[in-house]
Amino acid sequence: MRWWKQRREQALFAATTLLLVAGLVIAATGARATAGTVWATATVLGLVYSTMSLVEAARRREPSVDVIAWLALAGALWVGEAFAGAVIAVMLASGVLLEARAAARARRELSALVARAPRTARRDTAAGPVEVPVAEVMIGDRLVVGSGEIVPVDGRLLGPAVLDESALTGEPLPVERRAGEDIRSGVVNAGSPVRLTATATAEASTYAGVVRLVEQAQASNAPFVRIADRVAVAFVPVTLLLAGVAWAIAGDPVRAVAVLVVATPCPLLLATPIAIMSGISRAARIGVIVKGGAALEQLASGRVLLFDKTGTLTAGRPVLTDVATPVGGEHLPAGEVLRLAASVDQSSAHVLAGAIVTAAHDRGLRLTAPADVHERHGYGVEGIVDGHRVRLGKAAWIVSGAMPAWVRHARRRAALDGSLTVFAAIDDVPAGVLLLEDPVRPQAPRMVRALRQAGITRVVLVTGDRADTAEAVGRVVGVDAVHADCDPGDKLTLVRAEQNRAPTIMVGDGINDAPALAAAGVGVALAARGATASAEAADVVLTVDRLDALADAILIARRCRMIAVWAVAVGMGLSAAAMIVAAAGYLPPAAGALLQEGIDLAAIAIALTALLPAPSHTVAMKPADIATAQRLFAEHREVRPLVERVRTVADALNQPPYDLRPARELLDDLEVRLLAHEHAEEAELLPIMARALGGVEATSGLSRTHAEIEHQIGRLRRSVDDLVQEAEPEDVTDVRRLLYGLYAILRLHNAQEEEGAFSLVPDPHTP
Repeated sequence: MRWWKQRREQALFAATTLLLVAGLVIAATGARATAGTVWATATVLGLVYSTMSLVEAARRREPSVDVIAWLALAGALWVGEAFAGAVIAVMLASGVLLEARAAARARRELSALVARAPRTARRDTAAGPVEVPVAEVMIGDRLVVGSGEIVPVDGRLLGPAVLDESALTGEPLPVERRAGEDIRSGVVNAGSPVRLTATATAEASTYAGVVRLVEQAQASNAPFVRIADRVAVAFVPVTLLLAGVAWAIAGDPVRAVAVLVVATPCPLLLATPIAIMSGISRAARIGVIVKGGAALEQLASGRVLLFDKTGTLTAGRPVLTDVATPVGGEHLPAGEVLRLAASVDQSSAHVLAGAIVTAAHDRGLRLTAPADVHERHGYGVEGIVDGHRVRLGKAAWIVSGAMPAWVRHARRRAALDGSLTVFAAIDDVPAGVLLLEDPVRPQAPRMVRALRQAGITRVVLVTGDRADTAEAVGRVVGVDAVHADCDPGDKLTLVRAEQNRAPTIMVGDGINDAPALAAAGVGVALAARGATASAEAADVVLTVDRLDALADAILIARRCRMIAVWAVAVGMGLSAAAMIVAAAGYLPPAAGALLQEGIDLAAIAIALTALLPAPSHTVAMKPADIATAQRLFAEHREVRPLVERVRTVADALNQPPYDLRPARELLDDLEVRLLAHEHAEEAELLPIMARALGGVEATSGLSRTHAEIEHQIGRLRRSVDDLVQEAEPEDVTDVRRLLYGLYAILRLHNAQEEEGAFSLVPDPHTP
């Protein structure tokens, strides 16, 4: 029985085809009666299979166009048109076989990730690596992943790594990851052995989530092809009515059978499933799991797009922007505070710890292994580093008594910028405030524009964050409306309200997004960093950490739906014309069966165009250009701390005695490092961008900003060099004004470069 369920389509096609060919061979020898018996046997096989399909559809209470095929087969036997019945049986068998193959192909695309799930891990112990079952890995365990091995659980790198992430992202080029970055289970170590700290158990890691998602997609009982269902509702009664009229007028049941033969709805049974499943398969290749044909059709129909903010429009991974330290007196410099803090955070699985460790490595700081590390839930972490007791966490745990002025200033700055704060104490003395922010994804504005070009008419930001932060993100990305301070119930209400106006697509990545995802016309979950309840509730799941994939998935869905509609329209239109000819008595059943085969082939040929390369908003770039852009982005990332120093130096010039040494040191670095980087971008990055976007006009704004940055640094150098004696307040005011102006230009320029240039590069690792 199990073999029959798995192979019945192949068995039916082989048996009916063999009987049809055998009948033709026998008929050629003159034994017409024997040939008729052989053809009648093929017809009976088709009739039995069609009956089983109708019974299954009735149990599911679903409409089925198989009733026409059943009547055509039964009618062919009744009027003695055994050859026509055999042709119909082969046609039906080929249809169900192609549908099964299309579904199996999509399942293979979805299941390819599951087949290579890791089974064991190597725990790093004092005695060396010890292999353990992956289910025994606990959060905080240190693991070793050798060259060519699969990363067993989600974790945080303790050193740089080169990874092959193609199984999850589809991107064939190896990817360089930095120490402190989070990586996902299932990717392959393509470089030297690496060490990582487990941040999730195997059950909660990315691969386990992907397994659940694939199983859910494969077990989905949603209507497979609603286009076919809608056409069938009108097509079946019209066919039966025309066959009845032909029989009544001519008094000949053969005409009715001829109508049923050419009306056999194989374009519905074949073309639509092929087009839709081709779309599901293509989406899976770019890292988008679509849970069935109904979800693909809903994705194609969407007109209103609702986004959550954190982790969707923003990176969802905080990045260190600055380290505020006391002004004047004896205190540790910001770099040393960061080094000590990052050394302790190497042992922490907290989401902010990874950002701090990554920032320290980006600045070239040498971290040491901490001792006596203790993590207090809800407060922070503490440990011993190079003889110093380092404590990181909330202000109440770090600062006792009255809050120093520099700490109040840092908190005020964080509130204005929408930043997160981590307070640091060295040997029980407050030493610094680490400022972190969740930046907007550089490709988000481009993706929103691409979605509008694909047919999305309204974009809405729905978030539980503060109104000022949400409005700022909304302005940068380019949405039509912003709803802030929303809890899960508010999001659900907003989705339902938008759904009443037009078909909706809701995009989110958190547990609190699950109700809204389930209520939307189609829910899209971002599960690149682990599958949560949102992925379970969604109809579409992105396993890649790029929003570009959503725009491409919508383009794929709309193209495949259009192809399916064309295949149905052409196939059923030709069938309708043949039905009229048959009803008039000019098309006998045998000839009608052969004609219907030709119509089926035409419809299938149209449907197969869904497998051809589809339009994409992704910009094509040469491998050499990608490598150059990625190198320049690494340099771009390295000078970010230098940009933040501009603001820090300006803030420090707020009261006498004015110390201009930090300003002069800053200028030296700006002239040596920053300007060299800007010159390299002008010479190498902008030509790449012009080739990708089709002209130098696309780069003129960035080129003008490069010139303005160099001009402002020159003005700043002249102003500082003029202050050879002790500076007066009005002199320092000019320097601060120039510093703040330069800082604003640099921040805007960096944002424009990340959106306009670096977002074109596959996986630029922008945090």
